[in-house]
Amino acid sequence: MCGIVGIAVWDGPPPDHSNLHAMCETLVHRGPDDDGYVVRDGVGLGMRRLSIIDVEGGHQPIFNEDRSVAIVFNGEIYNHVELRHELQQRGHRFQSTTDGEVIAHLWEEFGADFPSRLNGIFAIALHDAARHQLVLVRDRLGVKPLYVHRGPGRMLFGSEPKAILADGKVPRVLDTKAAVEFLAWEYVPAPNTLLQHIRKIEPGTLVDLDLTNGTWAEKTWWDLPPDDPITRTPADWEDAIDAKVTECVRRQLASDVPLGAFLSGGVDSSLVVASMGPTETFSIGFDEPSYNELPWADMVARHIGVQHQSKVIEPHAVDLFEKLMPFMDDPIGDFSIFPTYLVSDLARQNVTVVLSGDGGDEIFGGYETYAAQQQSAIWEQVPAFLRKQVVHPLLRRLPPQPKKKGFINKARRFAEGFDQDPAFGHSRWRLFISEKQQRELFTPDLMDETSHIGQHILDLTTRAGSRSDVDRALYIDMKSYLSDNCLVKVDRMSMACSLEARVPLLDHELVELAFQMPSSFKVNRSQTKVMLKRVAARHLPKPSVYRPKEGFSIPIKNWLCNEFRPLLEDSLRPATLASDGLVQPATVDRLKREHLAGHANHSHILWGLIVLQDWRRRWSA
Repeated sequence: MCGIVGIAVWDGPPPDHSNLHAMCETLVHRGPDDDGYVVRDGVGLGMRRLSIIDVEGGHQPIFNEDRSVAIVFNGEIYNHVELRHELQQRGHRFQSTTDGEVIAHLWEEFGADFPSRLNGIFAIALHDAARHQLVLVRDRLGVKPLYVHRGPGRMLFGSEPKAILADGKVPRVLDTKAAVEFLAWEYVPAPNTLLQHIRKIEPGTLVDLDLTNGTWAEKTWWDLPPDDPITRTPADWEDAIDAKVTECVRRQLASDVPLGAFLSGGVDSSLVVASMGPTETFSIGFDEPSYNELPWADMVARHIGVQHQSKVIEPHAVDLFEKLMPFMDDPIGDFSIFPTYLVSDLARQNVTVVLSGDGGDEIFGGYETYAAQQQSAIWEQVPAFLRKQVVHPLLRRLPPQPKKKGFINKARRFAEGFDQDPAFGHSRWRLFISEKQQRELFTPDLMDETSHIGQHILDLTTRAGSRSDVDRALYIDMKSYLSDNCLVKVDRMSMACSLEARVPLLDHELVELAFQMPSSFKVNRSQTKVMLKRVAARHLPKPSVYRPKEGFSIPIKNWLCNEFRPLLEDSLRPATLASDGLVQPATVDRLKREHLAGHANHSHILWGLIVLQDWRRRWSA
């Protein structure tokens, strides 16, 4: 893995090497082993390298034979050996055995169609001096990040926003519409960020910049194929998914440095580990029993027979917050950044590469929101007056349970989500601020921005086409929640430890196969991840497969009342909130009091506000 940066100028002085170096210095955590630069023809490319494949010979930038093509890239190309053989047969000469060298030669052979030949995770910048082109490419699912700033006469890009800001000339202006979306969803939907002048290159997108005049063209080079279910028996589907999971996992084991895996004890990570063969695995847990999955991870590790390390974490919460927030320049409000960082830190003490189970929920239907959407048809049959005048008031009066999940907590969340706009489909159970709360929380100046909340969900619903309700929900999550939240979390927290995290369940071949499987094999009213659990039960203890989904999180609602209380009080001071002009201090004060008294669980809203305030302190003007 690496961090990449670049500057392209078509109207003005050429890129300055010192600027490239300053941009790369912000990404040393992504690549502590090496750096490299090239400046030519109005283009400057830079990178920081974490050496994984061809440790000695894989220096970047990488060039073709006549050095007319130069690339820097972040990621791994898993089929590079096969591609190398094909390209050598076509007459191309290679200078190393590193995976990224195939990219330059693929460009020579296939032009802008070259990404479709790659199996991997990647963010690529390619400069063709002969054609006066700069090409940026992001992988299919958005595993590797890529950000861009377009200004008068020039363009900058980087693996993280902080690299672009290091240039020193990019305005640090808050995008208030993005801030509202962040508080509503706990992430900023692509292509936006919290900064008006920095945007995300979306997954599966190629950008072609004409360096003669700055003309910018974008195209989607990958999307899911049209809906085309395959008819197979359940047994045949079980065999097909099992074989493809094994194939994808084995493909991602290539490494010239030590490799292991995260093992939470859940279905996804456990199935990945079971498909790997002998390896080292890592997991962390907490003192709070309902947040501690270590017994399940230990059970799976013993069953498979891997070398397993686990650790119960008692972090100094505020110190950990201060340590992690510098990596959140494109912030998410996901509490699980903490355990993800802690397990990454544990793994990095032993290995340089890990395989993770991320993506299984969004591809095979693992979230309770999918089941909730199916069950909503039953809830709709309850008369509206009973829901509003009896059930909802009763649930509001019941105090939240301290444990992670339970009937009361689930029932409250279901009822809250059911009251959101039904046009959002299953995503309404991900929305953390109701219309009533929006009116109470945001200042009048910001209320106009709330009309944009969820527009990305509506757009993706249209793009999903005529797929089934379940597959439409999966498509939406894959295109937004997965790429803008989950994969951001994994990328930033693993890279904070200089650890490469691979995600074999997001191999595009497996993703495309899963979307050809009938949706009834994914989610029904009583079970999520139906087929993947059948596959997992072949290799894992059945109690670990058929147990309630827990998720990888921390007891944040309890921490806000204890370990994080000083942070809560300091971050959300009424005077500070009033001067910012985004939210109403009196509403925030009420939410704090209700949460601290145990009368309600406002952890999502309060935590989102804490993260946003910290982000503004660090990154905005």
